[in-house]
Amino acid sequence: MKRIRKGSLNESIISALEKTAEGLVSFEDFVYHPYKYMGGHDIAPQRRPALLKSIQRLRMKGLVDKEIIEGKVILKLTSVGNDYLGIEREWDGKYRIVIWDIPENKRKIRDLFRRRLKEWKFINWQRSVWVSKKNVTGKLRKLVSDLGIEKWIAIVESEDASLEDIIFHDRIK
Repeated sequence: MKRIRKGSLNESIISALEKTAEGLVSFEDFVYHPYKYMGGHDIAPQRRPALLKSIQRLRMKGLVDKEIIEGKVILKLTSVGNDYLGIEREWDGKYRIVIWDIPENKRKIRDLFRRRLKEWKFINWQRSVWVSKKNVTGKLRKLVSDLGIEKWIAIVESEDASLEDIIFHDRIK
């Protein structure tokens, strides 16, 4: 996913949603009273169309979603939005292990896949074996499917406690 420019309206919106309770806020309140959510900074009325366009772009990227609760439109930060911001959830006790052998003639896809693993905070245990405590299995399987590389990748979830010492403690730099 393309990075959001630091200090941009998009970054302000997802940061503001992250700071709200449960990552939810009334759309109307957010648009007409953004200063409540954006560190006291208001948006001039003529900038409201830009705010609406930014929200639309964030929804298209899957970072923000809308929900209708009791007739009100509510904006909420999605799990992808949380991941984008790097918000850590409580660990569920499972390690995600990715074992892959993508052929040389698929180098661009292999490089893209490796970059994504790094973005998702996987640790490189061996050349083509990566491990993480983050619960990104669903996103990982979708990425593998979207890239069409299923036959070269194995994704394993394990609760084996020995992985902690083998992978995480000896990798501290």
